[in-house]
Amino acid sequence: MSGTEREHADALPAGKVRGRGAGLNPGNRFEAVRLHVLGDYLDEVAAERPDGTQVLTRLYDDRSRAALNKVVDSPDIGFEWTVNPYRGCEHGCIYCYARPFHEYLGFSSGLDFETRIVVKRSAPARLRAALARPSWRGTPIVMSGVTDPYQPVEAKLRVTRGCLEVMAECRQPVAIITKSRLVLRDLDLLTALAKEKAASVALSITTLDHDLAAKMEPRASSPRARLEAVERLAAAGGPVRVMVAPIVPGLTDHEIPQILKAAAEAGADGAGYVLLRLPHQVKALFLEWLGQHFPDRASHVESQLRGARGGQLYDPRYFARQRGEGARADQIRQAFDVFRARFGLDRPVAGLSGASFRPPAAGSGEQFRLF
Repeated sequence: MSGTEREHADALPAGKVRGRGAGLNPGNRFEAVRLHVLGDYLDEVAAERPDGTQVLTRLYDDRSRAALNKVVDSPDIGFEWTVNPYRGCEHGCIYCYARPFHEYLGFSSGLDFETRIVVKRSAPARLRAALARPSWRGTPIVMSGVTDPYQPVEAKLRVTRGCLEVMAECRQPVAIITKSRLVLRDLDLLTALAKEKAASVALSITTLDHDLAAKMEPRASSPRARLEAVERLAAAGGPVRVMVAPIVPGLTDHEIPQILKAAAEAGADGAGYVLLRLPHQVKALFLEWLGQHFPDRASHVESQLRGARGGQLYDPRYFARQRGEGARADQIRQAFDVFRARFGLDRPVAGLSGASFRPPAAGSGEQFRLF
């Protein structure tokens, strides 16, 4: 067995699935008992349903008693607090580094991650209680550090909207990271916060190729829709950045100039990037996806990634995990820096300010529902 095969020998096939990112449901690394699906059965399923099987999204209530999460032991992450309204993400991005977090809930990092969504319905009330504490001083908060706060279910559930309403009331500084045009729904709240220098938004754009995006990020907004969101956020006067994330060596790295040019033309203030990260079972998911959609390029892309990761598929060390290292990683960094400067996206960006923060009024909103 080769090194590559050993790295994802535990991957469990789930059959062909329609409209989702993952084609596998790897066994949970914390569980000793795993179900292996036989190839004959998968052949029968494929014959019965040649267009694939549809898997519906299931929602589960998260009854956590806190909304704020403190970021610890991550010196390469530039923020201290996060709010995650959801766990799991319908966007189904095949490369998502957050997939393994679903295993802490007893689910798989594969199909489960994008079809079993855990919802923190009480997050706005919990957040209000946290901001009312005498010790809180308006430290910036990031939404969301793990999964997208504007994934499709948010259009109906409005949990992210509820949290932003609390933040707007308190003038609480917040930075949002998303792949969704749905962020524009909350332009009223973000504009109000931006006037206090208390809001910024980053749109993640992996590729400008619509067909590639549809395969790689099946339920996220199209690249064109994300650029439209950048344009409208910029026109409203709020800070907006573009994250070229992740950059996939051998697959999307050639698009760096075009993405940065499009971002600048849309009015973005700045840009950043992250190299593809494949922790734990995400390796199996990504390589299976690569072989299914790009069989002619799969070995080349894997080789390029290993060239930027010291021969490995992933390096978990701080700082190295975001950028990689070696000649291939240096080429990507240099190309990004050159074109970021060429398109004026390397200007210093002012940080969020908590100077206008004010605690929520006693008894307002849903505060007393907690007790």
